[in-house]
Amino acid sequence: MFNPKFEITNSILKNIGTIEAAREIITDAPLLPLWEKKFRDDAVIRTAHHGTHVEGNRLNLSEAKDVLLGQDVIGRARDVQEIINYRKTLIAIEQESEKGLKRITEGTIKKLHRSTMDRVLEPDKIGEYRIKSVIIRNSATGEITFRPPPPLEVSFLMREFVYWINQTNSDDLHPVLKAGIAHHQLTDIHPFIDGNGRVSRALSTLILFLEKYDIRRFFSLEEYYDRDAIEYYNHLEAASKGDLTSWLEYFVIGVAMEFDRVKKKVLKLSKDTYLREKLGGKQVFLSERETRIVEYIQGVGYLQNQMFRDVVPGASEDTILRDIHELIEKGIIKKVGKTKAARYVMV
Repeated sequence: MFNPKFEITNSILKNIGTIEAAREIITDAPLLPLWEKKFRDDAVIRTAHHGTHVEGNRLNLSEAKDVLLGQDVIGRARDVQEIINYRKTLIAIEQESEKGLKRITEGTIKKLHRSTMDRVLEPDKIGEYRIKSVIIRNSATGEITFRPPPPLEVSFLMREFVYWINQTNSDDLHPVLKAGIAHHQLTDIHPFIDGNGRVSRALSTLILFLEKYDIRRFFSLEEYYDRDAIEYYNHLEAASKGDLTSWLEYFVIGVAMEFDRVKKKVLKLSKDTYLREKLGGKQVFLSERETRIVEYIQGVGYLQNQMFRDVVPGASEDTILRDIHELIEKGIIKKVGKTKAARYVMV
């Protein structure tokens, strides 16, 4: 029976507190701009780039973005396909989450592998457990750093692992810790001939999504791993000796950092903590120009006609006045005064 060994340290508790605080703020944000899509698209680009770059993909962030936008990029065919596959995998994760997937099965994990390794591996190896023994070497020294279980044990270990995932609920273990343990365990079993790291990261993301820790899909943990790939792999390797504490500390710090980054984005639009109450508890969607107007008023305290060009450069006064009228109609700002000297302030 799979039974992960670890301790709940002060570092883990502190960072889970940070995660929960950020999650609450993001969930309760009164303003959700229409350019929320821009944040999600940015997260997909960062995830696809860093999730493949950490394993040797040679495309840079700008090139990865071009690939996802359907533009031609000069590079290895494998590198381009890996970027495309990572986006497909993220879409598959979102679909499973939206369907309310009840159980993660071995089939679920094999589906993630098929998505990440499509046209990268030979067809007969995609979505199938390995039938050969493998070893993991240090790319710099050639030293053997890890020997995954022999292929005859893979099916048994995967059954135990999947059973643990489905039997462990949020009352037993915090979802972030569950995602971190799943990430490591799948890497440790190394069930596929290639692509295990990508599938492990995808699985941990799927678990976070299913446990409602998707925070509007703005986050990219892959960027955290890729920032110092050596540290990432060292933590995974150390945990393979039996104690997952250090790995979980590392994993939880990464989640906390990314959630906090998203929180700061949301706070730029939600400085008035009573705004949701003033709006009757409803969430309001703003255009990019409307968002800039709200941010300006929140920062300065008011907006006057002569300030329009500073707020939205390039937009005409009539355009900005239409946006202001929309914000007044939505009950977000109000006009004080009746002349050109009138001020627009938060409600």
